[in-house]
Amino acid sequence: MPDLSTIIKAYDVRGVVPDEWDEAVARRIGAAFAELVHTESGAAAVVTAHDMRDSSVPLSRAFAEGVLSRGLDVLEAGLGSTDLLYFASGSLGVPGAMFTASHNPARYNGIKLCRAGATPVGQDSGLATIRAWAERDAYDRVPDRTASVSGRDLLAGYGAHLRSLVDLSTVRPLRVVVDAGNGMGGHTVPVVLDGLPLEVLPLYFELDGSFPNHEANPLDPANLVDLQAEVRRTGADLGLAFDGDADRVFVVDERGEPVSPSAVTALVAVRELATGRGTTVIHNLITSRAVPEIVREHGGTPVRTRVGHSFIKAEMARTDAVFGGEHSAHYYFRDFWRADTGMLAAMHVLAALGEQSRPLSELTAGYTRYAASGEVNSTVADAAGRTAAVREAFEAEGAAFDELDGLTVDLPDGSWFNLRASNTEPLLRLNVEAPDEARMTSLRDRVLEMVRA
Repeated sequence: MPDLSTIIKAYDVRGVVPDEWDEAVARRIGAAFAELVHTESGAAAVVTAHDMRDSSVPLSRAFAEGVLSRGLDVLEAGLGSTDLLYFASGSLGVPGAMFTASHNPARYNGIKLCRAGATPVGQDSGLATIRAWAERDAYDRVPDRTASVSGRDLLAGYGAHLRSLVDLSTVRPLRVVVDAGNGMGGHTVPVVLDGLPLEVLPLYFELDGSFPNHEANPLDPANLVDLQAEVRRTGADLGLAFDGDADRVFVVDERGEPVSPSAVTALVAVRELATGRGTTVIHNLITSRAVPEIVREHGGTPVRTRVGHSFIKAEMARTDAVFGGEHSAHYYFRDFWRADTGMLAAMHVLAALGEQSRPLSELTAGYTRYAASGEVNSTVADAAGRTAAVREAFEAEGAAFDELDGLTVDLPDGSWFNLRASNTEPLLRLNVEAPDEARMTSLRDRVLEMVRA
């Protein structure tokens, strides 16, 4: 039996197949998850979906065997994006399991778990229990029913639900290049955007878990190059890049220039606030300071959180927030069970562009106020020691500090940076923002010099 501590992470299950986990492990995790949700809430069924990786179907079927062994039915949604699984969990009112390793390379796979209504399951909210029970693989409760498996075709319902939240039927005609990266966007985009005044130019829509064209990780600028070139070549109005499980979306404008996730967060926040159905907007501490500024300017209340979907979703539930955004291009909607959906965020961008006549670069310029470094990673042996040294260096300069998530340093000139240790790797992650590019670059380089000394 593999050591499950290597694959059960802070937010999900993730590891190399079959080296770190296999169908036998999936079966145990399925049984443990079923026991957890039945014990907590009396759940009688679990819905599953999977991405296009070669290992996803065998793993999901083994997981289903574990669920069935605990007397819970399995509803199989089949091929889908992660946000389709959230739609399934929310609309059917049952716990869910999505088989995907998101943007990781082909040899990886994983499981994203949620309770009924797409409520997240994380290390502190169920994953630790699932690990313990899966390792033990023994239960006191004797199931009192024979469970069954049935299929559910939810793709059309998922698309209809998204179209009910953002009306694109009357926007001006738009040409949009979509890079699915051979991931699940190639399965969902044609259904969701069908029949709308959009000319969709597809890149890498063929489902292929070996990712033959580039990694399905648009956070890496190298994986946006093809999209940028195609937008420029075709004269498209914008480009969209989805990650492997299509729960994140990255945007490039008509020039092929990336639009920062912070600008997208601000744009969508303004649209959601304009509906008058809520005033609270969640943003994590790595997003641009422009986000809370713009939220306040439009009558909203910004709430700052730690990085990570479990923190965002918990704070959304606590505050009844209408929307939440992260620097990593995860976007969360109250109308979507507080879950993250790249497709719905993309539809908001398309609507904002198509409801007026300016190009996207001009539209988003008003949401971009500062110069940002993006996330810069450094491999370090002593993350705590390096962080302490950075803090000591800035204490004499009138800086303000907080430790909500790592170390955030606010400087008197309006510049700031955050230094966070990775949960899973010997890395320090640096994000810097400043009033202009020159100040950002000098501050970034100074902190990196101290971190990497």
